[in-house]
Parts: sequence; structure tokens; C-alpha cells
Amino acid sequence: MSEQLRIGITCYPTYGGSGVIATEIGMAMARRGHKVHFICYDVPRRLDRFMENVYFHEVEVRDNPLFTYPPYSLALASKIVDVATYEELSLLHMHYAVPHATSAYLARQIMGNKAPKVITTLHGTDITLVGKDRSYLPITRFSIMQSDGVTVPSLFLKQATHDKLNVPTDCPIEVIPNFVDTSRYSPVEPQRKLELRRALGRCDQAEKLIIHVSNFRTVKRIQDVIRSFALVRKELQSHLVMVGDGPERCDAEALVRELGLEHDVCFLGKQESTVEVLQAGDLFLLPSENESFGLAALEAMSCGLPVVASRAEGIPEVVKDGETGLLADVGDIEGLAKNMISLLEDGERYKSMSEAARRLAVENYEMNAITARYEEYYRRVLRGWG
Repeated sequence: MSEQLRIGITCYPTYGGSGVIATEIGMAMARRGHKVHFICYDVPRRLDRFMENVYFHEVEVRDNPLFTYPPYSLALASKIVDVATYEELSLLHMHYAVPHATSAYLARQIMGNKAPKVITTLHGTDITLVGKDRSYLPITRFSIMQSDGVTVPSLFLKQATHDKLNVPTDCPIEVIPNFVDTSRYSPVEPQRKLELRRALGRCDQAEKLIIHVSNFRTVKRIQDVIRSFALVRKELQSHLVMVGDGPERCDAEALVRELGLEHDVCFLGKQESTVEVLQAGDLFLLPSENESFGLAALEAMSCGLPVVASRAEGIPEVVKDGETGLLADVGDIEGLAKNMISLLEDGERYKSMSEAARRLAVENYEMNAITARYEEYYRRVLRGWG
């Protein structure tokens, strides 16, 4: 039997893809018999608190009159020292360089030779952060280079880390893609699909159901989702389901009213799980301008939904243009609409892409296979080679 690892994981405990992946990695390691300690300011949304070998440690950030803003990075570093010392952690897996890997570096300086190894996974926002404010470049690059191991989910993000963060090419970066639980995210029989559509209030089998899932940030181009759907709606009986919440939602709802689509667009808000929504759908729409991987698209593909998306950053690595979906340039609303219409009107082409999408998810992104790669990488780092 392999040696049991004691792993600390820090991530943002929200609905975003990075938190989902971090949580799923931790639970997978726990199922493999390792001790997993989540060190976060709140319980990650998908975390099973009653799972064997899983522990949660809250990072408490207290207000102090000396600080204009609560010092989360310092509170996290102190908590890491506490948990790593008393739980004898083997390694820390930090999701995002800033602030998480930065806090891990501070903790290591405090602990000295007793400090665990640090692995940093970049998810794309590290690059975006520096792109918006170059003052973050030195600390972001430093935190990456001080890590014992670095992983990214796509070749695009690996290259961007070298190019945009000036991380030397001799600094090894491991590409380990995001993954999906293909046993849960799976196609359903027509009768079950109809039941799910009824639950959403859409029971017309002739109507096509288009799904969008995101955190409604500017980079997701929410208005492109609605405007391209408006063009589809003129040609086909169709309905748009929007899953998620965020700063763009109010403007999106206003645009829906402006275009007279109130009865054709449904806002579901945040959902603990998107499985049943995706299983009810026919097509997934993702017109983002920044997307280092596209986990939401992968989950849709695993449910047998072809994806219409933008040709942005890491998306083409996941969505194979002409095979598992169709791509258009960022901001090309008419191109997105044309792609959706052509897919939904051509039954044979749709069926072929639906099957190919499911097959790609199972063969390339199955959860157990990818988490096994993470475990092997953990052991390589602990042996001293990242």
C-alpha cells in the first residue's frame, strides 16, 4: 500500500471552477486513503463535510482598527502554520498564486525545515490580475517560482504563464487538465430528459433548450449570450436557461426585457449542482473572452451537449471545433447564432457531435484518471522533482 499523504488544500470556497476542481481533488484524495485538510475562509460549496479523511479549518479574518482592510493573507499564513504543524502535513496544494501561494510562502518561512512542500495550481485569474494591474507581477511571479511544483489545466495557460508573467521556461509547469465526474454528468434517456424539462417549466419537446452557466462576470460576455440567443429565437422555437449569478446579472435581466424575451429566458441563479439542468438541455453556450480551460463546457459535453463557444484562450483545447461543438470569434454574435442554428436544425450532425462530446469527456477528462495524475505528481514533488 502506498504511503498515506497529509494534504492541505486552500481555494476560494465559491461556485467558480477553481473551487470546484480543488474540492473534487481533495475528496478524491480522501477516497484514496489520504488525509485532506481544507484551509479556507468558508466551507467549499461541493465539500462533503461528513466524508472520511476530510477535515475543514476555517481561516478567521478579524477586523482591526489598525487595518483599513482585513489582512486575509496574513490570517491564512498563520492558519497554515497552525494546521501544518499540528496535523504534520506532507504538502500544501494552493489554488491561485495570489494570495494563496504567497501565504504558503510566508508559512514556510516561519516553519523552516519542518515546512511542507508547496504545489500551486494556476487557473487563469492570476494572469488576468496581472493584466489589469502590473503592480501584482513581482509577487505573482515570485510566489509561482517559490513553489515546489506548479500545475495548470491547459497548454494555453502554461504558455501564458511564461509569456505574461515572465516565468522562465526552465521553471517546470505540469499540464494536468480539469476533469469531470462522468458517472454523474452523463446523458439521460428521453423520458428522463422530458421530466427534467417539465421541472424547469419547459415541457415542449419541439422547443430547443440552450444552457449557459457562469459567474456572470464581464469576461463571460453575458450580453453576447442573450443577443445571440435572440437571433436564434427568431429562427427556432427555443428557450435560454441562465445558471449562476454575479455583477452582470442585473444588466442581463434588463436586456432580456428590452428585447422582449421575458418568456423565453429563465434565470435560475446559483445552483449547488448543474447536473440536472445540463441533462435537460440541448446545447451549451459559452462566449467568454477569457477562459483558461472551460470547466462548465466540459461538464456539458459529459452530459452529451455539443458546445457553441468563442475561440478564446484554452477553449479550443476542450471544445474541438467541428467535432464536439462549433467555435466563433470573441464578440461575433451573429457567428454564435449561426452556429447554434446550424447545429439545432441538423439532426444527424447534432447527434454526431453529442456522441463525440460525451466520448471526449469520458476518454480524456474522466475524474479518477486525472486525480490519479495529481496523486502521482504529489509524490514526484515530495521526492524532490516538480
